[in-house]
Amino acid sequence: MTDEASVDRGDTLDVEALRGAVVVGVIPDQPPRVLKEAARYARLHGAPLAVVYVDVTRFVTYEDPDGYVHSAPIDLNITGDGDDLMRIEAAAADLLVGAGIRWSAHELVGDPAMAMRQFADRIQARMLVVGTRRRGLGESIREFFTGSVAARLAHRQQRPILVVPLGEPLRDDEDLWPA
Repeated sequence: MTDEASVDRGDTLDVEALRGAVVVGVIPDQPPRVLKEAARYARLHGAPLAVVYVDVTRFVTYEDPDGYVHSAPIDLNITGDGDDLMRIEAAAADLLVGAGIRWSAHELVGDPAMAMRQFADRIQARMLVVGTRRRGLGESIREFFTGSVAARLAHRQQRPILVVPLGEPLRDDEDLWPA
């Protein structure tokens, strides 16, 4: 296999080319460890890698019969710069050069766990790969209200999930949610 890349902005999705892919959920400026682990599993399985970014500032309004997804911003006063997928694609291209796998970048919208599950169902993905949350008070509050993407995926679909730890592991006596 050779390194190849493409970007899907919702207008096309070659389901057959992605069938059985390893799906990795990424966010901008995420440590490269998650993508590296996903690429390793894709290579081990001889599967393509689907690099997925979920824009949580938008939601699905409707989906055409041909699969084209129409979306709208959650808040009309917030305008995203649209650069997140381009930054993720550039980082993936740098990281995956010479990896010996086919890969593609895809932007989804809405709830990350639900969007990734639906995407994985559509392409009959082999497995899902996600990173742990970033440490910090803001992330702890967000996770309290929205829940862990990894935990929500584990309870809402049947595929194996690889959760890649980010940063240094906590000591056994260290509090998960510092005051």
